[in-house]
Amino acid sequence: MFLAVSLCVLATGAHAETGAPLGFGVINQRSVSLTAQSWNPIFSYVSKKAGAPLMLKMGKTALETTAMTVRGEHAFAYTNHMFTPERDRIGYRVVLRMRGDPIHGAIVVRDDSPIRSVADLKGAKVAFPSKEAFVGYWLPMDHLLKSGVQVREVFAGNQEGAMSQLQFGEVAAAVNHKLLAKYAQREDFRYRVVWMSEPYLDIPVMAHAALPPRLVEAVREAFVGMDQDPEGRRALQASAEALGAREPWSFVRAEDADYENYRRFYRTTVVKGD
Repeated sequence: MFLAVSLCVLATGAHAETGAPLGFGVINQRSVSLTAQSWNPIFSYVSKKAGAPLMLKMGKTALETTAMTVRGEHAFAYTNHMFTPERDRIGYRVVLRMRGDPIHGAIVVRDDSPIRSVADLKGAKVAFPSKEAFVGYWLPMDHLLKSGVQVREVFAGNQEGAMSQLQFGEVAAAVNHKLLAKYAQREDFRYRVVWMSEPYLDIPVMAHAALPPRLVEAVREAFVGMDQDPEGRRALQASAEALGAREPWSFVRAEDADYENYRRFYRTTVVKGD
């Protein structure tokens, strides 16, 4: 914990003295290249508006990106991987989230699959994004274990990788259902849900507690006000076009207490983390 805080304080101090960019982590739902294409227009706008230069900083896998956040290398992070009891003590706190419906963990199969229930998955291959994925691994694996169903785990690297394996392979998949619905629409892919979790608020943007409150608030206000500013709307549209999305993202304020059901889940899950 001390190391993480120290690293973040040093990074913040370097920014104050030199204007060096602040690392912004984004969990690996898509490839690094596509993540950069979709987030960089937003970072460019927020950096200018808030007077705090942000830079995408992520690893090739979700494990690598989350490890960076845990080490305090990210001043801000778009992640829902920091709510375990151990990571919660590091000091990242929710400041905003994307506007929209909640997310669900889901176990899905191709529409032509003979699998009809979770029990039918016993011994089957199931594709997961990574062991870090909250809705794509922790929620469905917790349900599988509590149901007494053992599966053969296949790790695809990110959400779209798991969806692709589902679409073209002989596997079921555990995914973020919100992302899958968009993927299926884009790819004209039909699937069937065999299990879905309770709702959770969408992935938040978190800020390290060592950051100056005025800087955090400036960044938060820049994100929240994007869709009300012509320049901000252009940045959001550029992001949507990179993803092939019909509706651009927009952001709303959020508070740490809004994510209590994540923490409650981690306190009660039977899944064992690495």
